Amino acid sequence: MPAPILDTPRLRLRPHVMSDMDAFATFFEGTRADHLTKPQNTSHLWYIFTSEVGSWELIGIGGWAIETRDGQLIGQVAITQPPHFDEREIGWILFDGFEGQGYALEAATAALHWAWEQDMQTLVSYIEKDNTRSIALAERLGAVLDPAAQVDEDDALVYRHSPDIDGNPEAYA
Repeated sequence: MPAPILDTPRLRLRPHVMSDMDAFATFFEGTRADHLTKPQNTSHLWYIFTSEVGSWELIGIGGWAIETRDGQLIGQVAITQPPHFDEREIGWILFDGFEGQGYALEAATAALHWAWEQDMQTLVSYIEKDNTRSIALAERLGAVLDPAAQVDEDDALVYRHSPDIDGNPEAYA
């Protein structure tokens, strides 16, 4: 299945298009990507980008482009589980100039609601210990630190996202 389109009051989460890759290249060249594994070259960027797109067809999850209602590409939110991840992860990136406006919260909330509608019981966010902005966002989303969860990287924390005890995503409203 291709990525579904999700609309929020200010944003549209949509499938990626080829031209989005240029914005990703610019993002990975800057300091906003310091907490992520940066691509080593254009071919590596291609593999990262196309895995976010192609995983929708293969496993029914992947990356959404985040754009404003006027069509400006501002980042990505993704639900992924590459082979080296123990669990499904929700992650997010915003491009320069779009932080601090609640866009990541709005996009991640829409993605979480979609996940709960697909009967996913839990998601995690793998976040580097010094990535205070992503930690704060995970906590604003209702995620809790899960020290018992497995993680490959020594400097990463695992934040767990789950719908309320009754199975409804009310905590994410």
